[in-house]
Amino acid sequence: MARIAGVNLPNQKRLEIGLTYIYGIGPTSARNICVALGLSPDEKIKDLTDEEVTKLQRHIDEQYQVEGDLRRERQQAIKRLTEIGAYRGIRHRRGLPVNGQRTKTNARTRKGPKRGSQSGGGKKKVRKH
Repeated sequence: MARIAGVNLPNQKRLEIGLTYIYGIGPTSARNICVALGLSPDEKIKDLTDEEVTKLQRHIDEQYQVEGDLRRERQQAIKRLTEIGAYRGIRHRRGLPVNGQRTKTNARTRKGPKRGSQSGGGKKKVRKH
């Protein structure tokens, strides 16, 4: 099992697909890495030689920001927005959509499940006098 950037790549997958298991490398980047190193994107990861794995590791470390470094940078960017009181930072802090989406309806992924009696009401209770 090849280990690149702290991620174990699945042996049975093609190289092009296996590289996308690394945070920060998508399908396009994976294809570009294969072309840059002259590797076949259709080759299985288990068929890579140790030399090719080393070449992949070196190329990814030099050319791409992946995994922990990328996560840390993104978190710091959000933290900076929050601290300076920017509109986007406030939306992050409140857990609301950041990029201008509507919130009158929808946005349930960011807002969470509906709560309270305003969510459809349910069955009316009969009060006895």
